[in-house]
Amino acid sequence: QVQLVESGGGSVQAGGSLRLSCVVSGRTFSSINWYRQAPGKEREFVATISWSGGVTRYADSVRDRFSISRDNAENTAYLQMNNLEPEDTAVYYCNSATTWGRGTQVTVSA
Repeated sequence: QVQLVESGGGSVQAGGSLRLSCVVSGRTFSSINWYRQAPGKEREFVATISWSGGVTRYADSVRDRFSISRDNAENTAYLQMNNLEPEDTAVYYCNSATTWGRGTQVTVSA
């Protein structure tokens, strides 16, 4: 059974950077996705990466600022977030197929 555990969230000022990690336990050959949910809003797609790492896709709002990667040898996926904006404040979730992590909070102050 696949389990996902996120880490790396925190509080930063606008313009700062964070790197989120998603440790995958159990065998999976699925894409790894990042979603986020801000207070009072629906969960939204942020980025995805294929199992091989060769295919990535981003939401328009983060395309030029975030970068998704994975290290299958370490069973870990990453979301590098640069030039953060207050609008990026949310709980960030890692997802693979039908499995979700518990999320990590990212707070960006103006």
